[in-house]
Amino acid sequence: MTLHQLRIFLAVAQTATLTRASKQLGLAQPSLSQQLQRLEDSVGTRLFDRTRNRMELTDAGRVLLRHAQGVLREVSEAEAGLRAFAAGRRSMVRVAGINSVVKALLPEALRRCGGAGAMEVDIHEVAPGEVLEMLYSRQADVGLIAADSVAQSSIGFRQLPIVSDPYVFAVPRALRLGAIDDLAAAPDGVRDILNSAIEFNFGTQHTLRVQQWYERMLPEHRFVAHCRTYDVALELVRAGFGVCLVPALTALRAAGSLDGIELYATDHGDRRTVAIIADQYLRLSPYKDLVEALQAAGRDMTLPPVRPMPAALVPARVAAEAE
Repeated sequence: MTLHQLRIFLAVAQTATLTRASKQLGLAQPSLSQQLQRLEDSVGTRLFDRTRNRMELTDAGRVLLRHAQGVLREVSEAEAGLRAFAAGRRSMVRVAGINSVVKALLPEALRRCGGAGAMEVDIHEVAPGEVLEMLYSRQADVGLIAADSVAQSSIGFRQLPIVSDPYVFAVPRALRLGAIDDLAAAPDGVRDILNSAIEFNFGTQHTLRVQQWYERMLPEHRFVAHCRTYDVALELVRAGFGVCLVPALTALRAAGSLDGIELYATDHGDRRTVAIIADQYLRLSPYKDLVEALQAAGRDMTLPPVRPMPAALVPARVAAEAE
């Protein structure tokens, strides 16, 4: 068997479909299938049970998976060690992360690393699941995601804390929510906007927690928009289309301004952002330097102004908890 075949095998095992593995590796699907068949021929047994839409590992496949991960990890460590000897060259670091974290922290972290000329950085702003795919396929060296945005069992990398920021309630400033004591007594137009929720479709357990928060705080809410980035959601809030629950740092960087938006404290807790990195990079520059700079930028980050939880929402929360 070859390293090329093992990388194909690992990609198929992790994605469970030939289509996603083909996309991840940048290989045509017929070529990928052919290499997989050659690997099975070389070991003399089936490694996958093939169904219409999925590739499930056989017992033999699970045995090979453990060995393949070890072999490819050793190869990656060797490659990383050899690159460390390339003194005098500009370092390339490939970063994949969610848009809000990349925008809020990466520029300051790069400045702390020495600015332009210290390293070359290749930045990919993608969803949490894609961050993991890029790390597994070695298209990225460092990943930046919220700790609860992916299943923990799916992560085979080291997670290092970067920053925590509270979830805040973003509301059109024109509503003057802080001056409303009783939501039931608010004008119809105000109640309509407050009950128009903007949701993020990350396909995670956190999405369910956000939905439960809306049910508890705004029992009559309805979802009027489904977004993939916080920037878009906050622009919808600014336009008076609805309200949304967002991490505070995303609001700080939304279009460079919070004009037209008020932020209120919530009881939803904090978003914990982590850097995901392979063990072999933990002590190697420039990867180690960038992670440390991200942590320093996170410690020094100033949150946007946040008002106390509005009184208009407290009765709804208390009533829901009483039930």
